[in-house]
Amino acid sequence: MADITVRPMTSDDADRVLAIYQAGLDSGDASFETTAPSWAAFDAGKLPDHRLVAVEADDSVIGWVAVSPTSSRAVYAGVVEHSVYVDPAAQGRGVARLLLDALIASTDAAGIWTIQSGVFPENTASLALHQRAGFRVIGTRERVGRHHGRWRDVILLERRSPAIT
Repeated sequence: MADITVRPMTSDDADRVLAIYQAGLDSGDASFETTAPSWAAFDAGKLPDHRLVAVEADDSVIGWVAVSPTSSRAVYAGVVEHSVYVDPAAQGRGVARLLLDALIASTDAAGIWTIQSGVFPENTASLALHQRAGFRVIGTRERVGRHHGRWRDVILLERRSPAIT
């Protein structure tokens, strides 16, 4: 993993970030979304201080992680929802864990106390990754939405920061 580093995402990364996002969506088990948004929409929906990319030695982007606020209400200012995606060619190399660890450090430092996510039960690699990173399952939303013509469940995960009491 010495050849992979994590750095802040910039607009110069837009094409690779969106291509990796689309590849994840094309897998069918990453999200209810089916098409990656425009960069403008992506940029508007993600908190700028917590958008990171994993890059190889030549600075080519092989994965990303970002968060969105869960609510505009002040009481939820420390709660975010995250997404993490890795280029299919780079999967199995620890990239997602590296990104998730960097995100946890970033959000802890910023006073964010809860990171949450929803994962399809079929995405066993993502569920295992999150549990290894300290996320816990808080429940299952059964048949919460239709995706490619079938009802899908979503497992809700969260990580409470032990650094913020």
